[in-house]
Amino acid sequence: MRMLVTGGAGFIGSNLIRQTLAGVYPWLADHEIVVLDKLTYAGTRESLLPVAGDPRLTFVHGDICDIDLVAEVMTGVSLVVHCAAESHVDRSIAGADDFVRTNITGTHVLIEAARRAGVDKFVLVSTDEVYGTTDEGTWTEDAPLRPNSPYAASKAAADLLARAFHQTHGFPVTVTRCSNNYGPYQFPEKLIPLFATNLLDGEPVPLYGDGGHVREWIHVDDHCRGIALVADRGRPGEVYHFGGTDGLTNLTVTEAVLKALGADWSMVDFVADRKGHDRRYSVDCGKARTELGFRPTIGFSQGLIDTVKWYADNRAWWEPLKKRERSRRRDSAQVPTLRG
Repeated sequence: MRMLVTGGAGFIGSNLIRQTLAGVYPWLADHEIVVLDKLTYAGTRESLLPVAGDPRLTFVHGDICDIDLVAEVMTGVSLVVHCAAESHVDRSIAGADDFVRTNITGTHVLIEAARRAGVDKFVLVSTDEVYGTTDEGTWTEDAPLRPNSPYAASKAAADLLARAFHQTHGFPVTVTRCSNNYGPYQFPEKLIPLFATNLLDGEPVPLYGDGGHVREWIHVDDHCRGIALVADRGRPGEVYHFGGTDGLTNLTVTEAVLKALGADWSMVDFVADRKGHDRRYSVDCGKARTELGFRPTIGFSQGLIDTVKWYADNRAWWEPLKKRERSRRRDSAQVPTLRG
């Protein structure tokens, strides 16, 4: 059997692939894996180096918007896990074109090619950000979509497109929506890797507004296990939530990173808040527990310590990425920002 993973050189996709090829998900053990990745700034083949020699892995460098290429790589595929996306809120605020093209048009190209190829199951990896913000309570999977950033709007559009293909064509697509991910191999623009790598270099960390924004956090290993469970037994046309911690403020997460690296609050720069910054996210994961038997296994405290240690031990992975990003910012006169 053959599985196509889009964005497989990115954070979530590469983790899913490494875990699959390591035999963590026995129900996927008989799958060959084809990776389709454009290798934009957040995707790097170095994230796949631990499994680069595995004969079950094929890498295709290409764009999910390329109709002919997508049709070609879809041949013989029984399962698609669609992770490829433009995902950084601040970049979407600066310019939404790439988000509309990749997240909406790219998803349509993939779904249409998968439908024509007779793919058995299509898993679309989405985000809790499609719901917008809430002062209280917890979203279930049928909550209305009220995205507040161009990024979130593009992901919500992709989710609705997937739903329409299921309703209209009976296309076997299932959507996952997850809270904030963290773990190794995450591009250092998101809160935890940005803060960890800045502190490792003796640089201050930029914290938005008053730091009171609330997020739930899940280790990427737990999230990918949820994706694999959906690939195995998730019901077509359904949405499943995956979350880990209860809500934590960005102040709390910042304090944990500081403590892990022996730093103090003198290393924190409070910066102007992001435009339209969602104050709080919260997802109800009861459906995934009941139907899939999903429960997170990695506690945030230990998971964060392990993640920070990974960045301390793997400078060779992230230093070139940060150097390239600094060069890009100099060229475009942009400022480093974070998700959270």
